[in-house]
Amino acid sequence: MAVGNLVKSIQQKMRQDAGINGDAQRIEQMVWLFFLKVYDAQEYEWEIDAEDNGETYQSIIPEDLRWRNWAPSKDEEGKAIGDVLTGERLLNFVNNTLFPVLQGKESVDKQYKGIKVTRETKRHKAIVQEVFKEVNQYMKNGTLLREIIDIIEDVDLMDTEESHQFGDIYESILSDLQSAGHAGEFYTPRAVTNFVIEQLNPRLGEQVGDLACGTGGFLVSALNHLADQRDTAEDEIKFQKSVIGQEWKPFPYLLGVTNIMLHGIKDPMMYHMDSLSHPMSDYMEEGKLHVIAMNPPFGGATDTSISQNFKAEYRSSETADLFMVLIMQRLAENGRAGVVLPDGFLFGTDGPKLAIKKRMLQEFNLHTIVRMPTSVFAPYTSIATNILFFNNEKAEDAPEGFATKETWFYRLDMPEGYKHFSKTKRMLSDHFNPVREWWNNRQELENGEKSRCFTPQELMDLQCNFDQCKFPKEEEEILSPEDLITNYKLRRKELDTKIDRTLSKLEDMLGIKIEEL
Repeated sequence: MAVGNLVKSIQQKMRQDAGINGDAQRIEQMVWLFFLKVYDAQEYEWEIDAEDNGETYQSIIPEDLRWRNWAPSKDEEGKAIGDVLTGERLLNFVNNTLFPVLQGKESVDKQYKGIKVTRETKRHKAIVQEVFKEVNQYMKNGTLLREIIDIIEDVDLMDTEESHQFGDIYESILSDLQSAGHAGEFYTPRAVTNFVIEQLNPRLGEQVGDLACGTGGFLVSALNHLADQRDTAEDEIKFQKSVIGQEWKPFPYLLGVTNIMLHGIKDPMMYHMDSLSHPMSDYMEEGKLHVIAMNPPFGGATDTSISQNFKAEYRSSETADLFMVLIMQRLAENGRAGVVLPDGFLFGTDGPKLAIKKRMLQEFNLHTIVRMPTSVFAPYTSIATNILFFNNEKAEDAPEGFATKETWFYRLDMPEGYKHFSKTKRMLSDHFNPVREWWNNRQELENGEKSRCFTPQELMDLQCNFDQCKFPKEEEEILSPEDLITNYKLRRKELDTKIDRTLSKLEDMLGIKIEEL
């Protein structure tokens, strides 16, 4: 089957299965299957590398449970294999043997022990258990599952061209997350990730990090940017160590690990963890990153125990605020950062936000803020977003008391012919061309309404209000009924979070619980 028809065929079959409900579940089901296929292809390479070094590669997965030994229905010559798992036998194998063992548990029939991960376990082996720890198997029809496995097995990942096509298809699956309900929070449009990486311009030998990497979009953009810089075997070694990601939600972690492997990283430095859960003092020089590119979760709240990891002046209940503190802590000297943040951070003047923004001006070179059109993340959210670019350095001729010399604001307008972006009319890389043309020849535009420069003292006098170069009027958004419902639900969730935060503060002040009233 042509690789281009793969996803469509799989989705058609999944829609016939009573166990799968909605796009998010369909994607999760597809991706754990993709992961095992991709991991098995990677193991072939590890086996060759070990043999070249006079060693024998030992998989962490029991031999009978490796994809190559249970998934294929045809041999290398294309002839049907006699005893192929299908129907109830296949479901029983997946539910009662494969999943428990990969999760580190004993199989139901006690024939296989769960895979064991210790501190000595190599990273590329530990990933298997991390990925399967909380992933789900939804399908109830073993015959349909067999047909889907056959479709995936037909892809030859050892063929460079076919592998690249498969990587492109995987990216299209991730883009579908933008309209897959709650899962959309894990995806940043590739036009955005590519633009940010382009301006940060990482070089081989530098490490690019995303501390809430979701599906790994920024990291993939970095890998694509670095790929053409390889000329020698030493360059390839640097490339393999060039990106690091952290993600605490199981589903996007699975998506991200698979994505990074599909883009040429044999031993992904992807970690299933909450980046905010560590005290800032844990990050010494060895934990610093040359480049940080990310879209921190925003609109949510963290519990009090997490905020205790931060200095009192920075303790905020909003995740985006805490991630900004973490980014500043993790950015190496002379390092560069590009961060997507909501409008609320720009104009917010509460204690933590004000302290964070003052620190940015005083200790970092906050040189550029790009305001993006409000519908970039539609239909997931209509919240207006911005990209903040800053370096961990003191700008030349910066005024006394500041590391920032000047901060430029640029308003990126909706491209001609667009009223809004949507899941069928997504933002494209070319839509950033106006800001690309302006970037190296900065000047005020439209009397400062579209582009304007501020000194750090001017921003301090404005109480660090970074909400400059506003759009002249509210952009009209015409969304489909489905997208409108999704937006309303997300706005209600955001409002509920703000109400809960206010109630919590009132409870603390009054020393009571609202439920008692």
